[in-house]
Order: sequence, then structure tokens, then C-alpha cells
Amino acid sequence: MRAIPVGAKGTYALRVMPGHLANQFKDAMLPQVFATPMMVTAMENAALNAVRDYLDPGESAVGTLVNIRHLAATPVGHRVTAQAEVTKVDGRRIEFNVSARDEIEEIGNGTHERMVVDMARIDRRLAAKKRP
Repeated sequence: MRAIPVGAKGTYALRVMPGHLANQFKDAMLPQVFATPMMVTAMENAALNAVRDYLDPGESAVGTLVNIRHLAATPVGHRVTAQAEVTKVDGRRIEFNVSARDEIEEIGNGTHERMVVDMARIDRRLAAKKRP
């Protein structure tokens, strides 16, 4: 892993589709609005995009902490753009401020943490957990 600078930024955008809605993704009794877990996914992808270019071959950065607020509802068809900015790097642990907005307003914000991992090591650990 190369040094990741504080202030490194990443974005991730998506168009809200029916499968992203709370009433389809989670429970039919929920409203037809962008689901919170889908917003978190967009924020996590933005954070990964912020550090992607600093990772060495065979490394990745996995999510370890999410603390967000979902502030506003977004209907199907809107474009959601998530942004992430590195606020702290402590060895392999990276902290971010994250936010998301639709075409009208900010829909969420908070903090996120990722850890740089060696993919071969993860693969070995997963192989050891496989059931016979």
C-alpha cells in the first residue's frame, strides 16, 4: 500500500431502479423510496474509489464501520451520487466522511471506516472456514 493522503476523494453514482427501493429490497410494507442499505453501498463504493489507486496488486480495502444518517427520501429514477473523503489514515485503517445526494438535496451523511487487507490472506482464512 502506498501512502494514502488525507483529503483523497472518491465518488460513486447510480440511477435509482425499482430493485433499489425499500419496498422491494427489504419489505413490501415500506414506501417506494431508495433503501438505506443501498445508500450505504453507494457511500462504501465512493470510499473504495477514493483509495483504489493507492492499493498494491493483491490488496483491497474492506468496510469495517458505517455510521450514517439517512436524511431524505429519493424516488425511483433519480440519480444518486455518493462522495467520500479520507479524513484519517492509521496504518491500514482509513477513516472517511461520506455523503450522498440525489438531484434535489443531500440524502445522507456520516462516517465510514475501511481496512486495507491482503486478498491472499483473506482467501486462506475463508478456505479454512469451509465446511466439509
